[in-house]
Amino acid sequence: MTQPFPFTAIVGQDEMKLAMILTAIDPGIGGVLVFGDRGTGKSTAVRALAALLPPIRQVENCPINAARPEDVPDWAHVPSRRMVTRPTPVVDLPLGVTEDRVVGALDIERALTSGEKAFQPGLLARANRGYLYIDEVNLLEDHIVDLLLDVAQSGENVVEREGLSIRHPARFVLVGSGNPEEGELRPQLLDRFGLSVDVATPRDIDSRVEVIRRRDAYDTDHATFMKRWRAQDTRLRKRIETARAALSHVVTPEAVLRDCAELCLALGADGLRGELTLLRAARAHAAFEGAGEIGRDDLRRVAAMALQHRLRRDPLDEAGSATRVARIVAETFGPLREAAE
Repeated sequence: MTQPFPFTAIVGQDEMKLAMILTAIDPGIGGVLVFGDRGTGKSTAVRALAALLPPIRQVENCPINAARPEDVPDWAHVPSRRMVTRPTPVVDLPLGVTEDRVVGALDIERALTSGEKAFQPGLLARANRGYLYIDEVNLLEDHIVDLLLDVAQSGENVVEREGLSIRHPARFVLVGSGNPEEGELRPQLLDRFGLSVDVATPRDIDSRVEVIRRRDAYDTDHATFMKRWRAQDTRLRKRIETARAALSHVVTPEAVLRDCAELCLALGADGLRGELTLLRAARAHAAFEGAGEIGRDDLRRVAAMALQHRLRRDPLDEAGSATRVARIVAETFGPLREAAE
């Protein structure tokens, strides 16, 4: 089986890569929405990051990837409690998928053959402790997106149908991607994604050549190419693991809380989800950088990806959302320390 393209070998797309790294450090951030041109490495990055992360320990053949034997649900009928190691799961959710396929439903075959009322788990069970990836999320039916976002936020899938009453953990990082030319997500759905980034096709010759060179090497001399990038992927994996362990110890100064609120007020963001996401993303960034407390530089770095999709549209402002956030950040926080010096 061919290994996924190395995460550190992806050319450019720094915002997308950082957003995915932050959600790997703290899945509670709420997933990533990536909008941009086709062929810009969106799905490649998701699979590359999942392959980069440490493998998970789970009960063998458990449909929800239970981390402990006592966590295996009764309906799973898993005869063995042997622990195995497997890569972090990445589950693709196709367009046109039915709600039953997503959340699970009555196992019709077992009901017909044995008369037993049993649960057949869906994609949410398979994605537990991993990633759920939706390409062209803007074309997915709204009720399915609503369902996914609710489960992603609660961390639990609840199924009440055909006489079944099932609950199981469904903790995953939701990654959606799409091309804005094919339609936009409703604002209330945009707001439910933790981070949002825009990606674009490289416009300079050198970057495009490097993309071609690396992809060609991956396809034609796979083993050598993977060996070349293994060390860099390993270093990044260790850095993510260290950040995960340090996350709960990162100090949040009172001034940072005020900065979050002041920035969101200045941007006119509705609700408090923007502040909470901004804070979590900044904390993950501080942990990733090895800092002991959150600072304004962390807020600056993640502000656009945490807030740009939460802005009200301003017909008098032709600047993009990320540009508007950057402008308000500069007005609210002042110039960068390096620039001031």
